Amino acid sequence: MKREFYELGELESRAVKLFGISTGTKIDEMFWKVERKDDGFIKKPLGGIPFLSVINITGLPDSGKSVLAEQFAVVQASRDYKILFVTVESPANFLYTSMKAKAEYLGLDFSKILKNVIVIDASMNDEFRENPKALMDTMAYVIREKHTNNVIIDSITGLYEHKEVMARQIVRTFFNFLKKWKQTGIFISQKRSAQIAESAEAAGGLAVAHIVDGTIVLDKKLVATRWDSNLYRMPVGSVLRTIRIDGCRLTGHDSRTWVFEITPGGTINIISPLEEYISERAGGSSIE
Repeated sequence: MKREFYELGELESRAVKLFGISTGTKIDEMFWKVERKDDGFIKKPLGGIPFLSVINITGLPDSGKSVLAEQFAVVQASRDYKILFVTVESPANFLYTSMKAKAEYLGLDFSKILKNVIVIDASMNDEFRENPKALMDTMAYVIREKHTNNVIIDSITGLYEHKEVMARQIVRTFFNFLKKWKQTGIFISQKRSAQIAESAEAAGGLAVAHIVDGTIVLDKKLVATRWDSNLYRMPVGSVLRTIRIDGCRLTGHDSRTWVFEITPGGTINIISPLEEYISERAGGSSIE
């Protein structure tokens, strides 16, 4: 009979080590753990998203969600860690093109990425999108046979896009699946037009954010007024992109809003906290 309770001490041997899985971005410095030093404590950067966590990345369309997930994938794969990438929105051949461009821009060995990224194309498979068990059976086979370390689902929203009342159940099922198979995970979730851009809410409400270990929110703001232009020191019509760790139950994190850009090579470059960005530009040159 399976036990239903434990004394806390009995869980020591099963406790998860706290260290980071690199994203290849400044996010690696934005999660931290606290360590004792002399008679006090210091914050030490974790080096990435927490090991064996499931992190939700949400934001408006074209805010950089898939860019961040793909960058995480190519960085990990270039270090000889196996990635299972479940593409729900875009056919797999487009993923190949995007990852190749990112690898070249970052100076990574694409031959390693070719062998270390395993793709399940759910975008072209109705059964995978409609039947979570069928998809998870295939995922389990890949994890077992290819010995993957990380799983990306882009997007989890696509698995309940016309049945949002089931969002919590579906997200919980995939969350538990990744925990069972000891995979570090990234879920991409889409926002609906009526949802607040800077919040953790996405399609299905807060179902994803409540279940996962942490949420990263990406946003883009159109500089549409003279007031915006003066505040950000950007021309009217420009786009300001921001990123924020909304929460993480596993470790400490920087909760400030940061400014980032998508580089010409299609990668994420996090620049500075928003307040510093505004302050530095206010003391700099005039609007271009």
